Amino acid sequence: MMTSLFSIFEPSSSLMNLSLNWLSTYLGLLCLPFMYWASPSRWLYIWNKVICTLHGEFKILLGPKQSSMSIVFVALFSFIVWNNFLGLFPYIFTSSSHLAMTLSLSLPLWLTLMIFGWSNNSQHMFAHLVPQGTPSVLMPFMVLIETISNVIRPGTLAVRLAANMIAGHLLLTLLGGTGPSVSYYLVIVLILSQILLLVLESAVAIIQSYVFAVLSTLYASEVN
Repeated sequence: MMTSLFSIFEPSSSLMNLSLNWLSTYLGLLCLPFMYWASPSRWLYIWNKVICTLHGEFKILLGPKQSSMSIVFVALFSFIVWNNFLGLFPYIFTSSSHLAMTLSLSLPLWLTLMIFGWSNNSQHMFAHLVPQGTPSVLMPFMVLIETISNVIRPGTLAVRLAANMIAGHLLLTLLGGTGPSVSYYLVIVLILSQILLLVLESAVAIIQSYVFAVLSTLYASEVN
């Protein structure tokens, strides 16, 4: 029995005070060797097409000078979409719904880009703080606004991913908790609505992974 609605997101399985739920984050590594020795299948073909499409799109966003970095953001997309889908299975911990994980992805990436940009292209980074055509009177305010928007980028990336994953799981939990107290006919409607919500959550898992990777790519393209 849940003590609170948010208890479904709490790590509870442990061994010698070591949380075991976070091990689900690394289960995707077990599937990587399978792609090398198994015979090609339709699912593997579709996944390769998705990866190649994302690789080509990220290369365009990054530009010719940083096109080699696209593999980093493709791997980031693959890692996030795996954890998002894994959280849709029953009794599996959803690590992507926690700020501890999403911030650990966005903050080091943003910090690395900022250090690289300010150390190698400081003049270009200063130029980004003042948009072209800004009046002289508004320049101090624009610098302040652009600085704030730049600083909160890792937070917005992390909160966007975690909030979208939490919202869907909470809705599924709320509807599932009403099952024992409704009539037989309403249970059928409830099951159908749960299936539709699960399909919607599958789409959200892909979309949020894509948004996280694309925004990270756009932030990287501004550094150059």
